[in-house]
Amino acid sequence: MKAIAYLRVSTREQADSGVGLDAQRAAVEAVAAELGAELAEVHVDAGVSGGAELDKCPALLAALDALSEGAVLLVAKRDRLGRDVYRLALVERMTARAGASIVSADGAGNGDDPAALLMRRMVDAFAEYERQLIKARTRAALATKRARGERVGSIPWGYRLTIDGVHLERCEREQAIVEAVHEAHARGLSNRAIARALNAEGHRNRAGRPFGHRTIGNILKAEPPSVLTLREAA
Repeated sequence: MKAIAYLRVSTREQADSGVGLDAQRAAVEAVAAELGAELAEVHVDAGVSGGAELDKCPALLAALDALSEGAVLLVAKRDRLGRDVYRLALVERMTARAGASIVSADGAGNGDDPAALLMRRMVDAFAEYERQLIKARTRAALATKRARGERVGSIPWGYRLTIDGVHLERCEREQAIVEAVHEAHARGLSNRAIARALNAEGHRNRAGRPFGHRTIGNILKAEPPSVLTLREAA
């Protein structure tokens, strides 16, 4: 029996040892040995959300493409395949078309009988419910921070954190760059041309590297921070 393993962690889950890549790999290797299957390939999506569209999961697509008649797609848990019932239905359809089957190391939903099918649907639904619950909690936490006037999200160009670590103040060096970028854009220069001009003048981005067109685009699209998050520089 040929086995193809698929591992996934989202950015949030990478710090959770319970669903870490090493733990998942150990789980699929153990079930492959139990099945007497040859673990032919291991595909990994690191930092990919369980709610992402299927085309945003290159390793999962590669794992599905590697399946053949009689093969098994091994995962540590079904929620590694996704936390969206529509995405999971697509994965099951593509697996079935290849003549293969999905096996979860934790045993949930394995098999072809009606009870196994019901279990899979329940596991998939609760995985999506958990993802939506996390999103709701995150939105509530961000709303609370905004109400307190605390910074939410990345630091916009032209500003820096104050010493308290939660508010922003103007950064004059970056403000000058932001002004130059907008003036050049108003003159019709492309983002790449603006980046070249800044680099030629010796400017560097926050990482100390030359500017690229994507950073210029981010500067142009950035909205000014809320008045609540700002404090006057000392």
